[in-house]
Amino acid sequence: MKSIGIIGGLGPEATVDYYKEIISQINTLNGNGSLNYPEIIVYSVNMATFIGRLEKKDYTGAAGYIVECISKLELAGADFAVISANTPHLFFDEIREKVTIPLISIVEACKTRAKQTGLKRCGLFGTKFTMNASFFSDVFGRDNIEVISPDSDDINRINELLFTELEIGIFKESTQTELLGIVQKMIDKHGIDSLIQGCTEFPIMFTEEKYLGIPFLNTTRIHVDEMVKKSMSS
Repeated sequence: MKSIGIIGGLGPEATVDYYKEIISQINTLNGNGSLNYPEIIVYSVNMATFIGRLEKKDYTGAAGYIVECISKLELAGADFAVISANTPHLFFDEIREKVTIPLISIVEACKTRAKQTGLKRCGLFGTKFTMNASFFSDVFGRDNIEVISPDSDDINRINELLFTELEIGIFKESTQTELLGIVQKMIDKHGIDSLIQGCTEFPIMFTEEKYLGIPFLNTTRIHVDEMVKKSMSS
């Protein structure tokens, strides 16, 4: 099996979820009790460094930081790498051009799943950087799938909840209820037919495949699907 490199720490809870999901999928494929797991190298970055550069609009520095970290994964022996967070995919094309090992995009993997499912109008939750950017809509738009972000006040509220609760491992029922209220608003106002969980902390809170009658795309699980396929390919 190919060795998997993971850029983690954006945030720690999602990194743990990635590891558990990889092991779960391998167990399903090989049968429980198998000890034949791929080698997994995790480089946990300093989230304050990355987010701080984004806040200062130092996008070159933010992308460069991730490139440096992926290079360390390669030196450690990773055959390919992933970034276990959606926000750094702001710079995915730039990052991919500057590293030498293959990268698997969470956005491209999610778009493929949305296309296979027949989705057309996907709502998007994530950090404010993700929801205010176009990198999801750019990729999804290639297959005529629309991506719709919440209203500006809701973007700010979602971002606040992410960084004061979810990113540091706090998952409240009241927060889930509040977020579902925003999803319902998007269903009523924009007719979304699904929700992209565009921050890898959201799948820890929203564990079911559907809420409010629409699919919630689990970007962690979708990403791991592609990682496991790549690891087990010849």
